[in-house]
Amino acid sequence: MLVVSTEYSQILAANVAKALDCPLGGVRFTRFPDGEHYLRMAAIDREMVIVGSVPHADALVQLLLLIDACEGAENTLVIPYLGYARQDKQVHAGEPLSARAIARALSTGVSRIFSVNVHDRAVLSHFRVPAHDISLAGEIGRYLGSHPLHHPLILAPDDGAASFAGQVAGTCGWETDHLEKTRMSGEEVRMEPKHLEAKDRDVVIVDDIISTGGTLAMAATMLQAQGARSVSSACVHGVLAEGAYVRLLATGIREVVCSDTLERACSRYSAGSAIADGIQGCW
Repeated sequence: MLVVSTEYSQILAANVAKALDCPLGGVRFTRFPDGEHYLRMAAIDREMVIVGSVPHADALVQLLLLIDACEGAENTLVIPYLGYARQDKQVHAGEPLSARAIARALSTGVSRIFSVNVHDRAVLSHFRVPAHDISLAGEIGRYLGSHPLHHPLILAPDDGAASFAGQVAGTCGWETDHLEKTRMSGEEVRMEPKHLEAKDRDVVIVDDIISTGGTLAMAATMLQAQGARSVSSACVHGVLAEGAYVRLLATGIREVVCSDTLERACSRYSAGSAIADGIQGCW
């Protein structure tokens, strides 16, 4: 078995290879003068694990080329961050179902697919080969548990993420709740835990994705006003678009951390072992 990756998932691929105790294959990436992608692998094995997040179009093209370069092998595709997964509905006539389009394109040339905390597992049905989703709730919980927290409260940003927050909290036996919005007036909205108080507690808001961080910044400010001892945030996919990381720290959030599904300076825990466990469970 050999693990290879696009240039956007190099660190995670190395962690997957280490967890699988198998070699990491070298790939050279470059472009032609007109901007077209080119890649060349140093070696190919009978069984290949191809790792590539899809945060943007360039990453998608690289991943498609890498899959094609592995033609003839038994290929397992790992998509740690599946871009376009949130475009899973057709709201207006003439729109594509983008999640379906990407899933169909990535189904060619592979035998099985693994995603990591995909935004909606219903998206997996669009793949044309068996697709499995892996959760990093345990990894986040263990990371948080390795840091001293005073009377911790694990919060989901809404009831839709409450189950994930519960899994994170369950790792250490902590209390969990979700934020609820209350409209006070036409312009004023209040956010607070639905059942538990944040006062004098270290609060950690957990979610699958931090994108622009607007709602998270608002929640952090309000939790601090409600007497929270500290507010931190942990997620799987640190998209952190539009200056989100700095904006969140500017609100007084103590720490913003993510995994290596998208490789960031604030990546503090790896999806490598969980991915390796998923792969080994299917062989």
